Amino acid sequence: MDRDLTRILKVRPGESRRLISGDHHDPHAILGAHPVEHAGESGLVIRAFHPDAERAECILPSSESLSMSKLDDAGLFAVYVRGAGLPISYRLRFHFAGGQRWECEDPYRFLPTLGDMDLHLFNEGTHRRLWRALGAHPRQVDGTDGVAFTVWAPNARRVSVVGDFCRWDGRLYPMRSLGASGIFEIFIPGLSAGALYKYEIKTRDGNIRLKTDPFASSMEVPPSTASRVYQSSYLWGDESWMAARPRLRSEHEPLAIYEVHLGSWARVPEEGNRPLTYREIAPKLVAHVKRFGFTHIELLPVAEHPFAGSWGYQVSGYYAPTSRYGTPDDLRYLIDTCHENGIGVILDWVPAHFPKDDFALRQFDGTALYEHADPRLGEHPDWGTLVFNFGRKEVANFLIANALYWLEEFHVDGLRVDAVASMLYLDYSRDEGQWIPNIYGGRENLEAVDFLKRLNDIVAAEQPGCMMIAEESTAWPGVSRPTAEGGLGFSFKWNMGWMHDTLEYFKKDPVHRRWHLDQLSFAMIYEYSERFVMPLSHDEVVHGKGSLLARMPGDDWQKLANLRALLAYQYTRPGKILLFMGTELAPFNEWHHDSSLDWHLADDPKRADFARFLCDLGHLYLRTPPLWSRDSQPDGFSWIDCSDRDNSVIAFVRYAGDDHVVVVLNLTPVPRDDYRIGVPAAGRYRVLLCSDERKYGGSEYKVPKHYDSDSVGFHGRPQSLNLRLPPLGVLILAPQG
Repeated sequence: MDRDLTRILKVRPGESRRLISGDHHDPHAILGAHPVEHAGESGLVIRAFHPDAERAECILPSSESLSMSKLDDAGLFAVYVRGAGLPISYRLRFHFAGGQRWECEDPYRFLPTLGDMDLHLFNEGTHRRLWRALGAHPRQVDGTDGVAFTVWAPNARRVSVVGDFCRWDGRLYPMRSLGASGIFEIFIPGLSAGALYKYEIKTRDGNIRLKTDPFASSMEVPPSTASRVYQSSYLWGDESWMAARPRLRSEHEPLAIYEVHLGSWARVPEEGNRPLTYREIAPKLVAHVKRFGFTHIELLPVAEHPFAGSWGYQVSGYYAPTSRYGTPDDLRYLIDTCHENGIGVILDWVPAHFPKDDFALRQFDGTALYEHADPRLGEHPDWGTLVFNFGRKEVANFLIANALYWLEEFHVDGLRVDAVASMLYLDYSRDEGQWIPNIYGGRENLEAVDFLKRLNDIVAAEQPGCMMIAEESTAWPGVSRPTAEGGLGFSFKWNMGWMHDTLEYFKKDPVHRRWHLDQLSFAMIYEYSERFVMPLSHDEVVHGKGSLLARMPGDDWQKLANLRALLAYQYTRPGKILLFMGTELAPFNEWHHDSSLDWHLADDPKRADFARFLCDLGHLYLRTPPLWSRDSQPDGFSWIDCSDRDNSVIAFVRYAGDDHVVVVLNLTPVPRDDYRIGVPAAGRYRVLLCSDERKYGGSEYKVPKHYDSDSVGFHGRPQSLNLRLPPLGVLILAPQG
C-alpha cells in the first residue's frame, strides 16, 4: 500500500483514540464513506469499527467484496473505493475468531434523520409534535429499512444505542451529536418494530448509565425495563366521534365519570389472577359503563410505571402505554370501542413528579436534566420522587408534547392533571428552610404556573373539545378561569372541599347531623368560583379509610340508604360527577390494586337493588338538562331551604331555562309526613325518582307518584308542595309536562 493511500485511510491518532475509548461525540466523522482525492482521481474511503473483529470486508452494490485494511488492533478498518462517489450503498462483513461472521448495513453511511427545524423548535421549547422527532422510529432512508434513534442528552460525552441486535455492546452503535442541540442521532438499518433497546450514556465523569428512551412508545412488561421499537398499524373507527369533538362544550353537557384502575377492575383467577388485557376489558367495561349511564371513563395512569403499587402515578415511560395489559394498539382498540359506543375517555396524567428509578429519567445524562439539581426544588418529600424543572424549555416541551400525544395519537378526550397543588407551591409539604422562595420572595412556583397556563392554552388551540381537569386541593384562585382572565386555564377543577365536607357529614350518626348541616351547604358559597367536578375517587377508599358503604352509619339497611342519599345528592347538586369503580357494588372492603372488584356482590339481592338505583339515577341524570346544563352558572341553582336543622332536611331547585327540578333530602331515618316546601311554579309535580323505593332496597313508606301544588306561600315562594319524605330518602320532582 502506497504512503498516500495509507495516509487517507487512517485518521488522526486523537480521533481514533476517542472513538475506540467510547468518547467520540461524532463517530460519523470517522466511520462510513468519505470523499477523498487519490492519485489525481476522486474516490471514497469507507471505514468501519468492530472491536472484536479479526478482519472485515466491504461488499459493494455490484456484490464485489473488498478486503478492508485493519488500521489498528482495536478493530478499526478502512478501504479505498476508486472512482466511487456519494451516495453509495454497501454492506459490511466482519469476521471473528472461530469462523463466525456478521454481515450488516453500515449505519454510518446515512445522513441525519432529524432536520434543523426540529432541532430549533425543540431547543426553543415549541415543538408540538416532539414524539415524531425524538425516540425510535421505523422508517426507510435511501431505500433502506431501519430504525432512526434520537435522544436528548446534552451533557453526555457519548451515547450509544444498545440492544439484542448488538448484544448490548455500547461500543458498536455510538450516536452522533447534532451540534449545540444536545440531541444524539443514529439510523440503524435492518432493525424493525419489536426490537428491544436502551441508551448507553457515558457521562462527563466517565461513568456509564443504561437508560430507557424517554420517548419510547412501548416498553417491556415490568419488572423488565427495556424500550421497544413500536409502529402503530391501528385503523380507527371513531371518525364521527372525532369530528364532533371540537364542538363539545363540556360545561354545558352531562359529565358522569367512571374512574377505573384497569389492573383491578376484573381479573382472571383461572390464569394466575392476571388482569384483563386492553382488548379483553373493552366490551365488558363499555357495556357496564353504559348500563349505569356514565358518559366517560377515567383511567388511572396507563403510562408505563415500574411499581404496580403506585397505581400508575410514578411514571417511567411517559409516551409508552403500560405493556401489562397489551400493546399500544390494544389500548387504541379500548378507546375506539368506547367512542363507538358514545363513551368518552379521560386519562390521569402526571406532570408533577417522576420516580427515582435509575433506568428512567433520573440524572439522565449524568446531570439533573429533567429535574432540579437542588433537592429543595427537585425532590418531593411526600412521595420520594423528583420534581420536573418546569422552567427548562426542553423539559416543558417534553411534557406539553406528551399531553398532545395522548390526545392526538390515542384520541383521549381529556386529561385529569394529578397533584397540581404540589406544582403550584414551592413550599408544598416542606418545612421552613427546606424550600427556596421565588424571585419576589413568595411561595408560588412561577415556572410551574407559566407551564400550566401554556399547557392549557396549547391544548385548547390544538385539541378543541378536550378537557383539562385539575386535581388541585387548595384555594388557588382561577384554576378553571381562562388564562386571558388571569386564570390557569383548566376546564374543570376537582372539588376536594365538597368531597371532604360531604363525606364528613354522611359518616355522622343521623342523631348528630342537625349540628352539621352547614357541611352540606357550605360548598355553595364558593361553588361558582370555579367549574367543578365532584369526586368520590379511589383516594377515598384506600389506606384504611374503608369503602363508602363501610363509612356510612347505622345497620346494613341504613348504610345502604345513606349511600343512596349520598349519591343522589352528588348527582343532583351543581358540578360534574366522578365515581370510582366498584361503588356500584357497595362493597364493605376497601379497594386494593392487586385484587379484582368484588363482582360476587352483584348476586346479593341488596346489592342488586342498590345497583338498580344507581342505574336509574345515572340515566335520569342524562335525560334531565336542569341537572347539568347550567352547572357553572348561578342561575342554575337555588336553595329552597338549607336551614332545617331540627329535621335534617335540605331542598333545592335546579334550572335549565324554563325547566326545573326540585330535590329534597331527608337525612335521618325518621319519615316526615306533611313536610311542606316552596316551589317555583304552580301545577302538578311528578316524582322522577325516590331513593326509598322498594325496588332499590327501600322501606315500605308510601310516597305518591305526584303532588299538586298549593297556593300556600312557603320558603318565600307563592306555591308549595306538601310532601311525604321517606326515611334517609331523596325525592327528585319535576313539573308534569
